[in-house]
Amino acid sequence: MQCSWKAVLLLALASIAIQYTAIRTFTAKSFHSCPIPNPVNCGLSQDTEAADRLCDESPTFSYNLSRKTHVLILATTRSGSSFVGQLFNQHFDVFYLFEPLYHVQYTLIPKLTQSKSTTDRRVMLGASRDLLRSLYDCDLYFLENYIKPQPVNHTTDRLFRRGASKALCSPPVCESLGTVDLHLEEGDCVKKCGTLNLTLATESCREHGHVAIKTVRVPEVSDLRALVEDPRLNLKVIQLVRDPRGILASRSETFRDTYRLWRIWDGTGRKPYNLDVTQLTTVCEDFWNSVSTGLNRPPWLKGKYMLVRYEDLARNPMKKTEEIYDFLGIPMDSNVERWIQNNTRGDRSSSKHKYGTVRNSAATAEKWRFRLSYEIVAFTQHACRQVLAQLGYKTASSEEELKNLSISLVEERDFLPFS
Repeated sequence: MQCSWKAVLLLALASIAIQYTAIRTFTAKSFHSCPIPNPVNCGLSQDTEAADRLCDESPTFSYNLSRKTHVLILATTRSGSSFVGQLFNQHFDVFYLFEPLYHVQYTLIPKLTQSKSTTDRRVMLGASRDLLRSLYDCDLYFLENYIKPQPVNHTTDRLFRRGASKALCSPPVCESLGTVDLHLEEGDCVKKCGTLNLTLATESCREHGHVAIKTVRVPEVSDLRALVEDPRLNLKVIQLVRDPRGILASRSETFRDTYRLWRIWDGTGRKPYNLDVTQLTTVCEDFWNSVSTGLNRPPWLKGKYMLVRYEDLARNPMKKTEEIYDFLGIPMDSNVERWIQNNTRGDRSSSKHKYGTVRNSAATAEKWRFRLSYEIVAFTQHACRQVLAQLGYKTASSEEELKNLSISLVEERDFLPFS
C-alpha cells in the first residue's frame, strides 16, 4: 500500500506540472492553426501545394474574438506621422491614441534620445511592447504605471497630448461636450474636458470597433514581432517613411536647439567639427533595417505590413488613404474623407503649431528643397544613399537640379502590402 500511495502522489504531481507547463506555453506563445504556411510546418503530406493552400485558407487561432483590427503607425519624428494618425483619429469606429509610449520613455529612461545604450533600448522596447499589448486590449489602467504623478482614483491631467485623440475628447469620456464641440482644437479639448477618467476611457475603447496607436518610439518593425505574432491581437503595421532630407529639414526648423549645429552649418556654409551626424544616420539605418525586413516578406509579416511613403500620401491623400483602409479591411467613412478635403489644401498660416496637420500636403512634402543648403543635401545623400535608393528617392547632383526637379525627385513606386 505504501508503494501504491507514493505512485499515486507522483502521478498527481506530474499531472500538475504538465498542466502548469501547458498553461504557461499557451499564454506565452502564439498559437495558430497553421503556424507558418510553408512545407516545413504544413506539408506533412507529399501534396505541398494542397498543404500550403490549407494553411492559407485556415483561420488563425486567436483570442481576439471580437476581431478588432489593431493598427500601429510605425514612424519617426517629422515624417508626417501626426497627419497619418488623423486619418484614423477621424474614423467614428477607431479608438486612437497619440504617442502613449512617451510615458514609458520619460519614466524609465528620461535621456533616451541622447542615449546610445543597447541596454536602454531593450528596456524601453520590452516595456513598450507590454504597454501596447495592454492598450490594444483596452486596458488603459496599465498606463498608470508610467504616468507621473500617479493618477488618483484612475484620473489624471498628465496624459501626453490627450487632446490629439478624438475619442478622449468626446462623450462618454468627456461628458461636458455637446455636438457643437465635435471639432475642438487640441488645447480647447483639454480645457473643456478637465481631467481624464481612465475608467471612462477604457469603456470608450471597448465600445469602438478598432484601436489605432501612433508611435515614433519603436525603431524597427522587427521590434514588434512578438506583438504581430500574438494570437490575442489582430495587429497590422503601417510603416510610414519620408525622404531623410525632408526629415532633417523639418527637424532643424522644429527642434531648433537640438539641431542648432545643423542650422549653423546651413547658415554659414561651414560644417561644425562636433556635429552629431547620428541625428541623421540613425534615421537612415532604422529605415533601412525595418524596410528591408518588410520588403523581404517574412512569413510572420504576411498580411500584417504596409509600407507608405509620406510623399505618395501627400500627392494623392484620398487615393492613398483608401488603399490603407483597404489593406486594413476597415470601411473608410465620410468623416475621414471630409477631414482629408479640409486639411490637405491649406497654407502655412493654417497650421497653428509645430504638430499641426492643416497644410498644403503636396507643397509641404517638397519644401525641404528650399530650406536646406546644397552642401547639407549632398552630405545627406551620401550618408543615406542606400535607403534613398531602396525607397525610390532620387538624388540631385547640383543646386540647380535640386531646385528644378520638384516632386519628380520621388520615383514612381508601388509598394504593395504583403498579403
